[in-house]
Amino acid sequence: MTTVEQSVEVAVDLRTAYDQWTQFEGFPRFMSVVRRVRQMTPGVSVWVIGVGPLRQEFQAEIVEQVPDSHLFWQGLDRRGLRHRGEVRFRALGDDRTEVVVRMDISGRVPLGLIGGAASRVVGRELRNYRRYIEGLGEAGEGWRGTIRGGHVQPGMPEFSKSQVPTWPVG
Repeated sequence: MTTVEQSVEVAVDLRTAYDQWTQFEGFPRFMSVVRRVRQMTPGVSVWVIGVGPLRQEFQAEIVEQVPDSHLFWQGLDRRGLRHRGEVRFRALGDDRTEVVVRMDISGRVPLGLIGGAASRVVGRELRNYRRYIEGLGEAGEGWRGTIRGGHVQPGMPEFSKSQVPTWPVG
Protein backbone atom coordinates (compact mmCIF):
# COMPACT_ATOMS: atom_id res chain seq x y z
CA MET A 1 0.00 0.00 0.00
CA THR A 2 1.15 3.50 -0.86
CA THR A 3 0.11 6.40 1.35
CA VAL A 4 0.21 9.89 -0.09
CA GLU A 5 -0.36 13.15 1.74
CA GLN A 6 -0.08 16.56 0.10
CA SER A 7 -1.45 19.98 0.91
CA VAL A 8 -1.86 23.33 -0.77
CA GLU A 9 -2.80 26.79 0.45
CA VAL A 10 -5.27 28.62 -1.77
CA ALA A 11 -6.06 32.35 -1.78
CA VAL A 12 -9.84 31.95 -1.50
CA ASP A 13 -12.18 31.65 1.47
CA LEU A 14 -13.06 28.27 2.97
CA ARG A 15 -16.52 28.03 1.41
CA THR A 16 -15.23 28.79 -2.09
CA ALA A 17 -12.45 26.19 -1.79
CA TYR A 18 -14.87 23.54 -0.52
CA ASP A 19 -17.66 24.31 -3.00
CA GLN A 20 -15.31 24.10 -5.99
CA TRP A 21 -13.90 20.79 -4.76
CA THR A 22 -17.39 19.25 -4.57
CA GLN A 23 -17.98 19.90 -8.28
CA PHE A 24 -16.38 16.60 -9.29
CA GLU A 25 -17.52 16.71 -12.92
CA GLY A 26 -15.41 19.88 -13.30
CA PHE A 27 -12.16 18.17 -12.23
CA PRO A 28 -10.98 17.56 -15.84
CA ARG A 29 -10.79 21.36 -16.26
CA PHE A 30 -7.84 21.56 -13.91
CA MET A 31 -6.55 18.05 -13.13
CA SER A 32 -4.31 16.68 -15.84
CA VAL A 33 -4.86 12.96 -15.05
CA VAL A 34 -8.66 13.16 -14.62
CA ARG A 35 -10.29 12.56 -18.01
CA ARG A 36 -13.95 12.36 -16.98
CA VAL A 37 -16.14 12.23 -13.87
CA ARG A 38 -19.79 11.29 -13.89
CA GLN A 39 -21.79 11.86 -10.72
CA MET A 40 -24.21 8.92 -10.41
CA THR A 41 -25.72 9.91 -7.04
CA PRO A 42 -24.64 12.46 -4.40
CA GLY A 43 -22.45 9.75 -2.89
CA VAL A 44 -21.23 7.71 -5.90
CA SER A 45 -19.25 8.83 -8.95
CA VAL A 46 -17.49 7.15 -11.88
CA TRP A 47 -13.98 8.40 -12.65
CA VAL A 48 -11.76 7.91 -15.69
CA ILE A 49 -8.10 8.77 -15.11
CA GLY A 50 -5.27 8.46 -17.56
CA VAL A 51 -2.01 9.62 -19.02
CA GLY A 52 -1.50 9.42 -22.76
CA PRO A 53 -3.25 6.32 -24.14
CA LEU A 54 -3.51 4.62 -20.72
CA ARG A 55 -6.91 4.80 -19.00
CA GLN A 56 -8.41 3.43 -15.80
CA GLU A 57 -12.10 3.65 -14.84
CA PHE A 58 -13.37 3.16 -11.31
CA GLN A 59 -16.25 4.02 -9.03
CA ALA A 60 -15.79 5.96 -5.81
CA GLU A 61 -18.20 6.32 -2.91
CA ILE A 62 -18.18 9.20 -0.47
CA VAL A 63 -18.61 7.67 2.97
CA GLU A 64 -18.49 10.92 4.94
CA GLN A 65 -18.82 14.55 3.89
CA VAL A 66 -19.30 17.64 6.03
CA PRO A 67 -19.56 21.03 4.28
CA ASP A 68 -16.55 23.32 4.74
CA SER A 69 -14.72 20.60 6.68
CA HIS A 70 -13.90 17.30 4.94
CA LEU A 71 -14.91 14.42 2.76
CA PHE A 72 -13.79 10.78 2.95
CA TRP A 73 -14.11 8.37 0.04
CA GLN A 74 -13.37 4.79 -0.91
CA GLY A 75 -13.01 3.11 -4.26
CA LEU A 76 -15.59 0.43 -4.99
CA ASP A 77 -13.38 -1.73 -7.26
CA ARG A 78 -12.06 -4.65 -5.22
CA ARG A 79 -10.10 -6.28 -8.06
CA GLY A 80 -7.83 -3.64 -9.54
CA LEU A 81 -6.99 -0.27 -8.08
CA ARG A 82 -8.01 -0.07 -4.44
CA HIS A 83 -7.99 3.31 -2.81
CA ARG A 84 -9.47 5.40 -0.08
CA GLY A 85 -8.76 8.90 1.00
CA GLU A 86 -9.78 12.15 2.54
CA VAL A 87 -9.75 15.83 1.71
CA ARG A 88 -9.73 18.31 4.60
CA PHE A 89 -10.32 22.04 4.44
CA ARG A 90 -9.07 24.50 7.06
CA ALA A 91 -9.55 28.26 7.07
CA LEU A 92 -6.27 30.13 7.50
CA GLY A 93 -7.93 33.54 7.37
CA ASP A 94 -10.76 35.34 5.61
CA ASP A 95 -9.37 34.60 2.16
CA ARG A 96 -6.92 31.72 2.66
CA THR A 97 -7.66 28.02 2.97
CA GLU A 98 -5.49 24.95 3.41
CA VAL A 99 -6.57 21.87 1.45
CA VAL A 100 -5.01 18.56 2.56
CA VAL A 101 -5.39 15.35 0.52
CA ARG A 102 -4.47 11.97 2.01
CA MET A 103 -4.81 8.77 -0.04
CA ASP A 104 -4.09 5.09 0.54
CA ILE A 105 -3.56 3.24 -2.76
CA SER A 106 -3.07 -0.50 -3.25
CA GLY A 107 -3.74 -3.26 -5.75
CA ARG A 108 -2.96 -2.87 -9.44
CA VAL A 109 -1.74 0.70 -9.29
CA PRO A 110 -2.00 2.18 -12.79
CA LEU A 111 0.25 4.63 -14.57
CA GLY A 112 3.33 3.86 -12.50
CA LEU A 113 1.85 5.56 -9.42
CA ILE A 114 4.12 3.93 -6.88
CA GLY A 115 6.17 5.44 -4.12
CA GLY A 116 7.14 9.05 -4.72
CA ALA A 117 5.47 9.19 -8.15
CA ALA A 118 1.97 9.14 -6.60
CA SER A 119 2.95 11.91 -4.20
CA ARG A 120 4.32 14.04 -7.04
CA VAL A 121 1.14 13.56 -9.09
CA VAL A 122 -1.14 14.52 -6.18
CA GLY A 123 1.04 17.55 -5.39
CA ARG A 124 0.94 18.67 -9.03
CA GLU A 125 -2.83 18.25 -9.24
CA LEU A 126 -3.30 20.31 -6.04
CA ARG A 127 -1.20 23.10 -7.53
CA ASN A 128 -3.39 22.91 -10.67
CA TYR A 129 -6.46 23.22 -8.40
CA ARG A 130 -4.92 26.28 -6.72
CA ARG A 131 -4.26 28.01 -10.05
CA TYR A 132 -7.77 27.19 -11.23
CA ILE A 133 -9.70 28.32 -8.14
CA GLU A 134 -7.58 31.44 -7.62
CA GLY A 135 -8.12 32.36 -11.28
CA LEU A 136 -11.88 32.02 -10.86
CA GLY A 137 -11.96 33.80 -7.52
CA GLU A 138 -15.23 32.10 -6.68
CA ALA A 139 -16.88 28.74 -7.08
CA GLY A 140 -20.22 27.96 -8.62
CA GLU A 141 -22.80 26.13 -6.57
CA GLY A 142 -21.15 23.33 -4.63
CA TRP A 143 -23.06 20.50 -3.02
CA ARG A 144 -23.85 21.45 0.61
CA GLY A 145 -25.28 18.15 1.81
CA THR A 146 -23.78 15.87 4.44
CA ILE A 147 -22.94 12.18 4.13
CA ARG A 148 -22.38 10.00 7.19
CA GLY A 149 -21.74 6.28 6.94
CA GLY A 150 -22.59 6.44 3.24
CA HIS A 151 -26.07 7.87 3.96
CA VAL A 152 -26.91 11.17 2.24
CA GLN A 153 -28.44 13.99 4.26
CA PRO A 154 -29.27 16.83 1.84
CA GLY A 155 -28.21 20.34 2.79
CA MET A 156 -30.67 22.88 4.00
CA PRO A 157 -31.66 25.53 1.45
CA GLU A 158 -29.96 28.85 1.99
CA PHE A 159 -31.97 32.02 1.96
CA SER A 160 -30.81 35.48 1.01
CA LYS A 161 -29.54 37.53 3.93
CA SER A 162 -30.55 40.73 2.15
CA GLN A 163 -33.50 42.69 3.53
CA VAL A 164 -34.35 43.79 -0.02
CA PRO A 165 -37.21 41.74 -1.48
CA THR A 166 -36.21 39.44 -4.32
CA TRP A 167 -38.22 37.95 -7.14
CA PRO A 168 -40.91 36.81 -6.85
CA VAL A 169 -42.35 39.56 -4.67
CA GLY A 170 -45.92 39.82 -3.53
